[in-house]
Amino acid sequence: MENSTKKPSFLIALLCITFLFVIIIAQVLVAGSPDIHMTLVFSTTFAVLVLMLSGTKWSVIEDGILHGCKIATVPMLILMFIGMLIPALIASGTIPALIYYGLKIINPSVFLLTTALICAVSSVCTGSSYTTGGTFGVAFMGISIGLGIPPALTAGAVISGAVIGDKLSPLSDSTNLAAGVCETNLFAHIKSMLYTTVPAFIISLIIYTVLGMKYSADSIDTSAVDAILKGIGDNFNVSPLYTLISLIPLAAVVFMAAKKVSALAAMIIAALIAMVIAMIMQGYSILEMMSFMNYGYTIDTGVAAVDKLLNRGGIQAMMWTVSLGYLGLSYGGILEVTGTLEALINKMEALTKSARNLIVTHILSSILINIISASQYVAIIIPGRMYLPAYKKIGIRTDVASRTCEDSGTVTSPLVPWGLCGVFFTGTLGVNTLEYLPYAFLCYLTPVVAIIYALTGKFIWREEPSK
Repeated sequence: MENSTKKPSFLIALLCITFLFVIIIAQVLVAGSPDIHMTLVFSTTFAVLVLMLSGTKWSVIEDGILHGCKIATVPMLILMFIGMLIPALIASGTIPALIYYGLKIINPSVFLLTTALICAVSSVCTGSSYTTGGTFGVAFMGISIGLGIPPALTAGAVISGAVIGDKLSPLSDSTNLAAGVCETNLFAHIKSMLYTTVPAFIISLIIYTVLGMKYSADSIDTSAVDAILKGIGDNFNVSPLYTLISLIPLAAVVFMAAKKVSALAAMIIAALIAMVIAMIMQGYSILEMMSFMNYGYTIDTGVAAVDKLLNRGGIQAMMWTVSLGYLGLSYGGILEVTGTLEALINKMEALTKSARNLIVTHILSSILINIISASQYVAIIIPGRMYLPAYKKIGIRTDVASRTCEDSGTVTSPLVPWGLCGVFFTGTLGVNTLEYLPYAFLCYLTPVVAIIYALTGKFIWREEPSK
């Protein structure tokens, strides 16, 4: 802020975000278009003009754009590399084998429950919802089509399971970030989160079980399933031995996550392993694999359903989503660096005098900043640091503060269409954010549980107030 002659007022901040909400509501809900790239461009332009007219210098705004792009770079690179990994996993037979045996083994009535549980285990082991979504998530989306289960419902189950790792795994970046921001021991932070996350996840699993009961073996079009099985079996080796070989890339991802290897490196290494398996076992040339990994896998099996399942992926297919991520984070970066978000948060300080009001205000602030900034990291850092002194002042333990950061900032990120997680899951799972939003139960049940605790005083642990 040293280069700015004046910090934005609350009214200026309110004007900027009101314009954003109005124009997005007009496009998404009234016009019915999910393509919000230009909407974000217009919102950013409006915010820049208002801020500059109110005294903010261009150099500060430019710093905000670069700050937002810096936040976006690693997640967007991961997204591009997952775009590269998916066709490699298809060509190597990994995803076809998972779909093949999934259709044979998984009962439709427990499919949603199974999806959420397996994705939860994967995300806790890897600490990454992105890795889980790009591997197991893609496979489950394929299986659901064969079982006749709506893709949006399956995507919701995938995300509910995948988000668990972002909250509870010591390998997760957001878990470590929230603990660090609130000056909390990592494992005390994780233990505290169990009290909100586990009940929300159990309720989610119950809902998925109930929803899954309407799908049974009798409701499946067996001729369609048989056609998919034949299409995969005729074009890929699905013998048990080869299937085990094809699972090596997934095993490599889990191993590298356990060894705390960078997610970027893990995606590239897994893609290269899958590429080698595809070349050796499926007979593809290196030029064919390079084309698949750049433009997406293509095959004509003679079965339209199989072609729809497998013709996908590629770096280029992710660029629509990547561009949305950069636009969203550029907008959020401007609001953060110019002090616009701070102006909004400062107005809420009067609501932090009691534990009940403080926690509810913290949750609502984080959700609002998630929507505005398009980044769960910003939604964790800014409210976390702003409200931490208030937690200490009224004698609430810091692990409650760090838990609240994740109960609001982390879990709601997949629900923001232009946010990092929202654009990732839309690009990876092929389902629009607004379509899967109603079924990602964990994402909004967790804040609800946290608010109930705040209102009732349950599991709000105290220590001696600071002087």
